[in-house]
Amino acid sequence: MKRRYLEVTFRRGRPFAAYLYLPRDTGVKSARTEKLADGLLVDYAADGTPIGLEILDPARSELTEINRVLGSLGLDPVDADEIAPLAAA
Repeated sequence: MKRRYLEVTFRRGRPFAAYLYLPRDTGVKSARTEKLADGLLVDYAADGTPIGLEILDPARSELTEINRVLGSLGLDPVDADEIAPLAAA
């Protein structure tokens, strides 16, 4: 996967969790997970590359906090349009 994308999971009609997939090679799996902020977990590949951001409470997630975590990983920030499904959730 060459581009990041957001997936929101619903349970009983309510947003339950979201996952921001980060660019990675096909078949790369998570080897470890680290909490970097309240409600935000980062999944890493075996080589230490961040491959995804778990958003545990989509309704309460803030763009600034997501971008702070991405910045701490050396990644480009998301813009409001990219995570618009969180606001809709």
